[in-house]
Amino acid sequence: MSFFDAFTRKHDYLVCVDSDGCVMDTMNCKHFHCFGPCMVTEWGLEAWEGAILDRWNEINLFSMTRGINRFKGLAKALAEIHSRYTPIAGIDFLVAWAENAPALSNDALAKAIADAADPEEKAVLTKALNWSKAVNAAIVALPEELKVPYAGAGEGLAAAHAFADVAMVSSANRDAVEEEWGKFGLLQHTDIVLAQDVGSKAACIAAMLRYGYQADKVLMIGDAPGDCDAAERNGVHYYPILVNREKESWEEAIAVAFGKLRSGEYAPYGEAMKRRFLENLGG
Repeated sequence: MSFFDAFTRKHDYLVCVDSDGCVMDTMNCKHFHCFGPCMVTEWGLEAWEGAILDRWNEINLFSMTRGINRFKGLAKALAEIHSRYTPIAGIDFLVAWAENAPALSNDALAKAIADAADPEEKAVLTKALNWSKAVNAAIVALPEELKVPYAGAGEGLAAAHAFADVAMVSSANRDAVEEEWGKFGLLQHTDIVLAQDVGSKAACIAAMLRYGYQADKVLMIGDAPGDCDAAERNGVHYYPILVNREKESWEEAIAVAFGKLRSGEYAPYGEAMKRRFLENLGG
């Protein structure tokens, strides 16, 4: 059964919304406490831990690769570690899989492991899957006070849901995001949850467009270049949640962006917002 089977279009407008770093104030803590540290542990990189974790955070949080898929981020970080610090066995296999796999998820990785003929390929992909599972467990174990929505995000989702169908479009683990959104009552403003196990954000938006939404009535809300790219690949509008200005971004979405979308005047406003977004990330 597909996650799309239970969805029914109710409005002319569609608002797609990312989760981590956009609705949930969890992106920094997940990378600080889970993603980077679990990589250090899985590959035994403690000798270079400080520099490696700083670089992990730069790749995943504070640059134009913010929000990169976890496996692409892992491959990029380990390739740099291989060239700067210590050999990473099978790194070329991991890089190739992250670049070429049609889907990037634990299930897709498990299939790649089963299909791998080369022992070194099987070993490095197995370590990547072990890392990803450890990350998911570490995220579940994070203190509850660290997993909260940004101020204004709940109000923003409610405002969008008043005139549009709302799809969560996230590259995060499904169980984690459903638990987080459910705890704070955010799923009541969401019509469908499209997480890591469904496909890329671009693919998820494309699938939603098959329900007949006009592209100029679709908005993707995100905080990372990958969110913007997913919107542009599908010819739909993009609205950024600016890093370190999340509350103000949600307030502007309610006060300005949604009105521009409904009046058909979003395009020039969206271009101006994209410039602000890129400048905010140093792009």
